[in-house]
Amino acid sequence: MTKKLKCALIYDFDGTLAEGDCPEHGLMPALDISDTKAFWREVKRFAKADDGDEILSYMGLLAAKAANKKSEELSIENLKKHGATIPLFPGVTEWFNRINAWAHEQGLDPEHYILSSGLDGMIRGTAIGHEFRDIFACKYHYSADGKTALWPAQAINYTTKTQFLFRINKGIHNSWDNVAVNQFIEQEERAVQFRHMIYFGDGDTDIPAMKMVRYQSGFSLAVFDQKKWGNPETQNKVGKLIAEERANYVVPANYEEGSQLDVTVKGLLQLFSRKH
Repeated sequence: MTKKLKCALIYDFDGTLAEGDCPEHGLMPALDISDTKAFWREVKRFAKADDGDEILSYMGLLAAKAANKKSEELSIENLKKHGATIPLFPGVTEWFNRINAWAHEQGLDPEHYILSSGLDGMIRGTAIGHEFRDIFACKYHYSADGKTALWPAQAINYTTKTQFLFRINKGIHNSWDNVAVNQFIEQEERAVQFRHMIYFGDGDTDIPAMKMVRYQSGFSLAVFDQKKWGNPETQNKVGKLIAEERANYVVPANYEEGSQLDVTVKGLLQLFSRKH
């Protein structure tokens, strides 16, 4: 029996599978953060003042606000609860079973991964949290009882996403093993070839990962919220991704059968199968 070809579908989360920014759904209201735009401006000021990383800054600021309120909203249990409130784009909940079945018919063995600056616990709490081989996202170290976020354990930013592409490429299913990720492995012996990867992203935080996958002969899809297409900012962002050769394809964030995204991904999977 011919062994099926392993391929990886790798997704950003906020703005790619789900609408908006992950923490704004449930979590921020629970921490009395009503003005989300003001919160993100504060994050930028905080990072700039200390010459720090914006992702670490937003995680630290959330933890500080929770501590000031003596709140347990950042516990894994509560993050999962808030994650359940996150609205997903059309067709996302049915996407995985359907595309897996279709890929298997093409002789492929698909794996799904999350590579996101969103909060790990919230992503796991969504209706699709169980669909992924690995979720590489931001998470905290906790107090012994697991209720208080102490400091960031994992922060995924623009460029660290590329490190996790290599972890997927080499079949390393954790964040901590730095020996394995730097170990030399012949290209054809790696778990998932870059040329058999599809990266889904929506914007600036995905640019290094999109570029890396394309450079290594894989494919990048830039997705956008169709409801925001009339916004010049959305159109400019899409135009920039095309002009700067970040994405192979640009499609609306609609995962329903017969959508542009669905047809594009199926075409790429057929390409993987044909060239196997």
